[in-house]
Amino acid sequence: MEGPARWSFPSDSSLNQEYGSRVSEGAQSIEDEHLLPLREFYPYIRCALCNGFFIDATTITECLHTFCKSCIIKHFFCSNRCPNCSIVVHQTQPLYSLRPDRQLQDIVFKMVPYLEEDERSRICAFYKQRGLAIPKPVTAPATFAVKTPQRQKKDAQPQSVFTIPSELDVSLMLEFVGAQEGVKNFKPLERKYVRVSGEATVRHVQLFISRKMELSQNYKVDVVCGEHLLEDGQSLRDICNTIGKTSLLDGMLILHFGLVLPTQ
Repeated sequence: MEGPARWSFPSDSSLNQEYGSRVSEGAQSIEDEHLLPLREFYPYIRCALCNGFFIDATTITECLHTFCKSCIIKHFFCSNRCPNCSIVVHQTQPLYSLRPDRQLQDIVFKMVPYLEEDERSRICAFYKQRGLAIPKPVTAPATFAVKTPQRQKKDAQPQSVFTIPSELDVSLMLEFVGAQEGVKNFKPLERKYVRVSGEATVRHVQLFISRKMELSQNYKVDVVCGEHLLEDGQSLRDICNTIGKTSLLDGMLILHFGLVLPTQ
C-alpha cells in the first residue's frame, strides 16, 4: 500500500535562484523610479505665467487651473480671463474665485530639493531689507485624527484667498421660469445665488446665465424683476433702488429669467 501524498519542497539552489531574481527585479524597479526625470512632471508643478515652480500654488475655481499666487493676482489686474483656457473667471471680481492649493504646494516642495528653503530665505531677506517683521510660517495640520466640534469643522474648510470685497454689494437670486418652445439642450443653472457689484448691468447677468447654462448664441435671455422686463443697460444698483424694492427677499434681489428665440 502506498503511503500518503507528501508536499514536495524545492531545493535550496532553486530557492536561492528565485529569491535572487526577485531581488534583482525589485532593485531594477527602484532604479527605474529614481531615474525618472523631473522634467516629465514640469506640466504639473510649474506656473504657466512665470515658468517657474509653483510658489503659493493657487487654483481658479472656475476651471481648476493653477498658478503662483503672485502671478495670477498680477494677471487679474489686467484681465479677468484664465491665462490657460481664456474662460471668464468673474465679470467684476476674478480674485474672489481663487483658492490656495496647499496639497499641491507640499508636493512641489517635496519634489524639488531646497525650493522651500530658498523661498523662505528670499522672504526673510525681503522683509529685512524693508525693516518689517518676518511673518511666521504656517504650521502644517496634525496628521492624526482628532474629534472636533461641528463648528470647528465648518471653520476649517478651505477659505478664499480674499474676503468678499465691500463693492460686491448686491445679492441676487436667479429663478428660472422656463424656455420658449424650440429652445432645447441647455444645461440647468446649478447656482442661483450670486453676489455682484451694483455697477454690473443686466447684460452682465445675461452673459453669466448664458455661460453657466452653456447656451447657444441663437438663444436670448430675458430678465424680469417683478412685472418689469429689464433693459440690458440697467445697473443692478438702480434696479434695487427703484423697481426692485418690492422684489427683495432677505436682502436678496429676486430676478426671474427665461430663454427665448430672438425675433427675426
